[in-house]
Amino acid sequence: MKKPDLRENRSLHTLEFSRRAESYHAHNIIQKKVVQKLLSSITSGPRKILDLGCGGGAVYERIDWEIESFTGIDKADQMCALHPQGEHIRLLQADFEDAGLLKSLGRFDMVISSSALQWAHDLPKLLENIASITDEIALAIFCDGTFRTIYEMTGISSFLPESGMLQKELEKHFDVTCKTEHYRLTFEDNISKFRYIKRSGVSGGTRRLNVEETRRLIRDYPHDYLEFEVLFATGRSRRGC
Repeated sequence: MKKPDLRENRSLHTLEFSRRAESYHAHNIIQKKVVQKLLSSITSGPRKILDLGCGGGAVYERIDWEIESFTGIDKADQMCALHPQGEHIRLLQADFEDAGLLKSLGRFDMVISSSALQWAHDLPKLLENIASITDEIALAIFCDGTFRTIYEMTGISSFLPESGMLQKELEKHFDVTCKTEHYRLTFEDNISKFRYIKRSGVSGGTRRLNVEETRRLIRDYPHDYLEFEVLFATGRSRRGC
């Protein structure tokens, strides 16, 4: 299977994008850029791939080398229904933190995950399990710099991992190269920003704002953009084959 080259190399520290928040593309623009950058870092041409949090196929659609098999795991059945189908594609509606499931799938040349692992309840354990079934990884994980200004203004603790601690966890199991990228997505007004947060799939926190706190945040938010922080990690498992 050969596909057109859709990969894109970027080296800017902060990448800025401006889209209308109401459009479908706006709600996915950061995630799409993350997938493009992640796939551009893969040079080994892995033939047997596992995608954790495969969604509607953003990773699969951008693979431009020959592959033998592609396995995708996602909890959401509606996302799996949108994913490309094929004889060499296996889709599982399941929890990618299920250690028994991962072990039952055998070994892979590469485990890929883009914009999904930040949802893990026990990310250190998940990384350990991933290292036991793959030769290589290519991971993109949203970190706690995402929506930083909002968390600072509200005092809400981010549920997202801190990039430095995440890198240390990765280094326990992989010979890994990590790079943190910062993105900004600009909006026409504050209401559009918060509509985006609600629909984006990367929001969260330990508590919800009440109505008055939400109104105050919308009124006083000082920037025309939202911040995103993503850790990209590529490398090989220390366990070997």
